[in-house]
Amino acid sequence: MSYEAYFESNREQHLDELKQWLSIPSISALSEHKGDMQKSAEWVADALKRAGLEQVEIHQTSGHPIVYAEHLHAPGKPTVLIYGHYDVQPVDPLHLWTTPPFEPDIREGKLYARGAADDKGQLFLHIKAIEAILKQEQKLPVNVKLIIEGEEEISSESLPPFLQANLDKLAADVILISDTHLLAPGKPAISTGLRGLCSLEVAVNTANTDLHSGTYGGGVPNALHALVALLATLHDDQGRVSVEGFYEGVPELSPLMREEFAKLKLDEDKLRAGLGLEALYGEEGFSFPERTGARPTLELNGVYGGFQGEGTKTVIPKEAHAKITCRLVGSQNPQDILDKIQRHLKAHIQPGAKLTVTPREKAFAFNIDPEHRMLQLAADAYETVYGTRALFTKDGGSIPIVELFSRLLSVPVVMMGFGLPDENLHAPNEHFNLENFDKGLLTIVEFLKRL
Repeated sequence: MSYEAYFESNREQHLDELKQWLSIPSISALSEHKGDMQKSAEWVADALKRAGLEQVEIHQTSGHPIVYAEHLHAPGKPTVLIYGHYDVQPVDPLHLWTTPPFEPDIREGKLYARGAADDKGQLFLHIKAIEAILKQEQKLPVNVKLIIEGEEEISSESLPPFLQANLDKLAADVILISDTHLLAPGKPAISTGLRGLCSLEVAVNTANTDLHSGTYGGGVPNALHALVALLATLHDDQGRVSVEGFYEGVPELSPLMREEFAKLKLDEDKLRAGLGLEALYGEEGFSFPERTGARPTLELNGVYGGFQGEGTKTVIPKEAHAKITCRLVGSQNPQDILDKIQRHLKAHIQPGAKLTVTPREKAFAFNIDPEHRMLQLAADAYETVYGTRALFTKDGGSIPIVELFSRLLSVPVVMMGFGLPDENLHAPNEHFNLENFDKGLLTIVEFLKRL
């Protein structure tokens, strides 16, 4: 039986199984779902056993469980380490969901549920692709290991120590991850880079209490004024970050990468109109895909302070706050960037205002040469199934564990995504297009066989 026929004949059963998994509310960020996290880990462990994987283990951590499995019966062949996560984002605001987030529903060729695309649905493809090969051929063309965690959505705190303690166990020739997306329907893509990340919170304090703006206005520092003036120093008029040394370690875009970005043929006017904007904005000299995929950023995520209620309150606030994140590229060091931003803020805070900076997340950027043989094989696999060769892109988001995998295990990471950009990841009505469910299964089989 061909793989197309096999997957078609088992499609309803496979989707029913995936719905079972999606019904488990494995929200890692909320402590009330700790039991659901264990239940989800047990579900995927059972699915791995049913698929024919061996040495299936659930490792308890100080956070949520890590699941491991393997099938090592291809001597002399490459070993593939497949990574995924079973935890999902919170579902708020609940009233914006058309159907309940943990009651999976198929509508118009799309499977709706929290986790459908990020990442249960995509990870499920790997399990069923392996199962299909074993049932069809009774052996795998390569050696396979799987590591599945439950903390990706909350920074993967338990995974690094697990990796460090199990380097020999996890040794492989290539790491395979499906947690990204295609460019558009029928247009596959392979990410050759993920931006790194650092974040911080800024607090500005002035007087020891809020003050009446009639009695004190014009004579004392205003925490909101001080904060807004301070934040305005972080960029110049051309959208470039003004922090001294911020761009150290940022590589120039190679002609090859600029060519790949150009192949995306992004209609920036259509993008602008779709977002309801009069103009796009960003660092001069770069296209939108280059700005969002290959250049570093410094963004304000929240600025707040003073009176927030209805009507007017004539007050001079004593404190103001901001949340800042930076996306990093190349060899930018997250701690170094945090240090530089803190020095900049201290140098530009106005007299009479006190500054407090609290660093938060840190993650390095990940990059891989698009000409690497493993990536070329992945592009070949996409072309066989989709009829179109995958383009090589850089993803503006961050998956911190990818860089750690690459660095600790010293192997290439192949990111073969099957989602689409508009599938509402982290938002209400998350869904997975079933066309890519079907083609994803065939593409993974093709890639494993090509290896």
